[in-house]
Amino acid sequence: MKNILVAMSGGVDSSVAAFLLKRNGYMVSGAYMKNWINEENISGNCPWQQDIEDARVVADKIGIDFRVVNFMKEYRMRVVNYLVEGYRSGSTPNPDVMCNREIKFGLFLNYAKDNGFSAIGTGHYCRAVKNTQGKYDLLEGVDKNKDQSYFLAMLNQDQLRNARFPVGHLSKAEVREIAKNENLHNANKKDSQGICFIGKIEINDFLKSHIPDNPGDIVNYERKILGQHLGLHRYTLGQRKGISVPSNRDHKNYVVVGKDLKNNHLLVAFDEPGIAGLFSKKKDLHSLSFTNGSLNTEVACLAKPRYRDPSQDIIFKPKANNEAQVVFKHQQRALAKGQVIALYDGEKLLGGGIYR
Repeated sequence: MKNILVAMSGGVDSSVAAFLLKRNGYMVSGAYMKNWINEENISGNCPWQQDIEDARVVADKIGIDFRVVNFMKEYRMRVVNYLVEGYRSGSTPNPDVMCNREIKFGLFLNYAKDNGFSAIGTGHYCRAVKNTQGKYDLLEGVDKNKDQSYFLAMLNQDQLRNARFPVGHLSKAEVREIAKNENLHNANKKDSQGICFIGKIEINDFLKSHIPDNPGDIVNYERKILGQHLGLHRYTLGQRKGISVPSNRDHKNYVVVGKDLKNNHLLVAFDEPGIAGLFSKKKDLHSLSFTNGSLNTEVACLAKPRYRDPSQDIIFKPKANNEAQVVFKHQQRALAKGQVIALYDGEKLLGGGIYR
């Protein structure tokens, strides 16, 4: 009988995941990963204590062991610093993807293996299916509105082989119904929002304590000064609100179309279709990762340019040094440096990469 350690966040998805695995005959234990407790007292909500209690109550209810594992030091090094340095360098990083690769399916999986568990379980809405070659493919969740395969785009085969996703074949409504039927107290608990560890804290409020403001000029393509920005880390490609440059007399609004790090200039232009810097059909990728075998030749496939973006037809063109170029069939808006693209063959996740 397999012994599985379930990552329990205190939410309904991971609670039902633990319940389903136990009902299916596995030996199950639960664990809360203590990664971030808002120890810098940044204004906002980081209810980790309540989450631990919610997870513990569910574990008691379904009759499984429960523990708290502390990854705070490693989390700061691998996820928080990644986020901060990304913004400092002018990119728009995705800490949720990095948290999955480095923490949940990295440190947590290693912890589980070191403590006698054969696999880990999570509440992700996706499906791991063993293929005819004996390896595992990762498929989108049945509930397309909740599908989280995008956030697992940087996982490898070894990580996938040792993971179980019990709610991937269910809808969110079905998950809540199971929780209600089993009298789990968090059946109606709201889903967490925002970045994985920041929660409801505004990203700029978080960055204030890590990156000092560095004011500079807001300019257009003619390098005409239109205003002043507080720091390039506060802005991302495609941003319309909060630029502090009013629309013109024709009521056209400005949008961020680039960053000039050398001159500390924020580049803006009127938000119009096809504007240079904002729209593109080709993007270079680095840090490629594949779930089950790499793409070594030019191939047509699908991609989600960002989370919740609809799938797009692309041509994937591999390069040397774990890099590639993707060519979109249709022009895409505001694909920022540092963001993640997820590659698919139908519902099957192939892997992902980071925009250069």
